[in-house]
Amino acid sequence: YSETRKHFYFLLFPVLFSAGAYDPLDPTGNITIRWDVRSWVPDGYVAEVSLFNYQQYRHIQPPGWKLGWVWSKKEVIWYVQGGQATEQGDCSKFKEIIPHSCKVNPEIVDLLPGAPYNRQRANCCKGGVLSSLAQDPANAVASFEVSVGRSGTTTKTLELPVNFTLKAPGPGYTCGPATKLDEPTKFTTPDGSRKSQAHMTWTVTCTYSQFLALRYPTCCLSLSAFYSDTFVSCPKCSCGCQDNSTKPGICVEGNSPYLGSVMNGQDKNGLASLVQCTTHMCPIRVHWHVKANYKEYWRVKITVTNFNYGMNYSQWNLVAQHPNFNSLTSITSFNYTALNPYGLMNDTALLWGIRHYNDYLLTAGPDGYVQSELLFRKDPSTFTLRAGWAFPRRVYFNGDKCVTPPPDAYPWLPNASTKSTISVIVPLVLWMLANPYF
Repeated sequence: YSETRKHFYFLLFPVLFSAGAYDPLDPTGNITIRWDVRSWVPDGYVAEVSLFNYQQYRHIQPPGWKLGWVWSKKEVIWYVQGGQATEQGDCSKFKEIIPHSCKVNPEIVDLLPGAPYNRQRANCCKGGVLSSLAQDPANAVASFEVSVGRSGTTTKTLELPVNFTLKAPGPGYTCGPATKLDEPTKFTTPDGSRKSQAHMTWTVTCTYSQFLALRYPTCCLSLSAFYSDTFVSCPKCSCGCQDNSTKPGICVEGNSPYLGSVMNGQDKNGLASLVQCTTHMCPIRVHWHVKANYKEYWRVKITVTNFNYGMNYSQWNLVAQHPNFNSLTSITSFNYTALNPYGLMNDTALLWGIRHYNDYLLTAGPDGYVQSELLFRKDPSTFTLRAGWAFPRRVYFNGDKCVTPPPDAYPWLPNASTKSTISVIVPLVLWMLANPYF
């Protein structure tokens, strides 16, 4: 039966994740690309291109975003300020001034920190890293300036690019068509004394689908309460793993459903994928432990462990959904904000590390984990330790949903308070020590 159930869930994962880009915990989340035509040049125009991350908890990690499109005519890029095209293409027809890119389908990437000052502009040069809106709104925007040639020089002759693509750094985002806005963007000078207006503005909306980004989940949720444990039963990756050892193994396509195609420890996106051999073979494991049950409170310990030997997770975050988050009293070692995806109740929390303390989740090893403890106040009308109520409904790591154990595998818990038992035993022992002749 257990083997049949495992294969059932394994086949069901693609169906669950194919629900598209809609995320119930961030229903309006998207990345919006805004293209503002700021000025005209003899054979085209200069545009300011901005990427706004309106996703509450999903961010773009190194090596960063890559924005592409297809020109409607035979446009070229004369220069890019605050970014660069990945390829120049065939510019052999130009004899004197050589364009920055002549490709019909260019791709632009961000510059690295420390780029020359004369190549920078506002909101650039972060290596393509784009923070989530709730976690770091000041760094949730990126922009670059592009000079377009062999294009229309008026609002009537200019044609919009088509087929926008956004890689972050791999697949997952689907971009809609460019839409021209009736009211172009207005810009204010830093001192606020003057406003200017773009000649034209159009926007493109890109939404994320985990099913498109990852064939299989990369995060597993394990559960425990007091002295019981439950771990997710996932298909094992056998390559490089012998006798269930904890030595690292490099997994190649066909053997690793989680890591994809890996050669020499690098996957197709350039990210190291040397993962410690475990029973779950996920790069990340989130452990939710019901630690204590008091009379008026209950305590949970969360541990996030990195089993990837080749990747640090910078600016990591964790999303957990549980009905008792509206009564969260205290939290240690993590930052916290409520997401309120439904606007009526607080049942979803965004957790992330403290800057310069634990905002980097290090590679696999003794220090490859972060921990926090959460203290909840009990609501007598809803609190129970039965039927899995004490465990989260959903858990996301860095925006991707974690695999959870089936409900019938949740630990069975006592519903009585552990504190009441201790409060009776301890005074009795102390009284007996004070009365040795009893």
